Amino acid sequence: MKPIAYPAFSICLALILARFLGIHISFVRSQKNHTLIFTKENTIRNCSCSVTIRDCDYCLANLMCSCKTVLPSTMEKTTYNSHLTIWFTDTSVLEMVLNFTRVWDLKLSFCGTTPLPTEYLAIWGLRKLQVNKVKGQFPEQSVTISSSSNNDKEDLPEVHKKDGQMLAHISVLDTSLFNGYSLLKSYSVENVSSIMKHFPSLLYSDVFFTSDNESYVVTFIY
Repeated sequence: MKPIAYPAFSICLALILARFLGIHISFVRSQKNHTLIFTKENTIRNCSCSVTIRDCDYCLANLMCSCKTVLPSTMEKTTYNSHLTIWFTDTSVLEMVLNFTRVWDLKLSFCGTTPLPTEYLAIWGLRKLQVNKVKGQFPEQSVTISSSSNNDKEDLPEVHKKDGQMLAHISVLDTSLFNGYSLLKSYSVENVSSIMKHFPSLLYSDVFFTSDNESYVVTFIY
C-alpha cells in the first residue's frame, strides 16, 4: 500500500489552523467567566460563560457556555461578585433572581415583546447597570451608580463604613423601564435613616431595618 502524499499547501494550512485554534482556546480560557441566567420554555438555565454571547441567542448560549437547568424551587439567594447577565421575557425570573440579591455589575436584556408591568426590585450594592431591549426605542442604555459618599470608588462593597457610620447601598429598579417609553434615569437619596419612614409606599419597605449607627443610600432607577 502506497503512502498518501499530502500537498505542502494542505499541511501548512492545517498547521496554521491548529495554531490558530490553540491560541483561540487559550485566549478563551484566560477570560474571567461571567454568569448568564435565562428562561426558555418554562425552564431556568444558569450558565457560566467565558465569551460574550449575543443577547437572547439561546442556542449559542447552550453551545458556548457551561449551562445547567435549575428548578425554581431550588433557586437560592447568592452574591454575584463578577458580571451577571439575565435574559428575560417577563418579570418572574427577575423577582426570583434579583430581589434582595447582592449584584455589583448587572446587565438585563429584555427578550420579549409584551409590555412589562410596573414592579419594583430591590438590589443590594449595585454599581453598574446595562439594559438592552431587542425591540423598541432606546435599545441599549447604561448607568453607573455613584454618590458623594463613595468618593467615586466603584469597588466599595454594598455596606461600608464612613465617619463611624455604616452605609448600606440599595437600588430600586422599576421594571417598566424596559417598555422603552423614555431614557434610563436614576437618582440617589443619601443618609436615609429609615426606609419605612422616608418611603412608606415603597414595596418591601417593612423589610429594611437600621441600627443607630447605620443608614441607607437609596438609588431609584426608572
